[in-house]
Amino acid sequence: MPRDAAAPDILRRLGVPPKLRGSQTSETCPDIFELSDGNFAVIGTEATASLDSRLPDDAARADYERIVVISRETLVRAKRDIPDA
Repeated sequence: MPRDAAAPDILRRLGVPPKLRGSQTSETCPDIFELSDGNFAVIGTEATASLDSRLPDDAARADYERIVVISRETLVRAKRDIPDA
């Protein structure tokens, strides 16, 4: 599959690799990555259908956005790598 020239590069993982969080396979690997454009990418479990109607009144998502769930451990272990600004 050719790379999308407009897509940013993945600079680094935030937190530890899934294997260090107990994943023994590649099937359950939530992850957080910092991108070259300053944004972040998240690998998680698709949960839009089950959580969309439960969003707080002041939250919304565009049709092209999805709600994904990551484990608490994934985010907590990434905390030290998340920039302050």
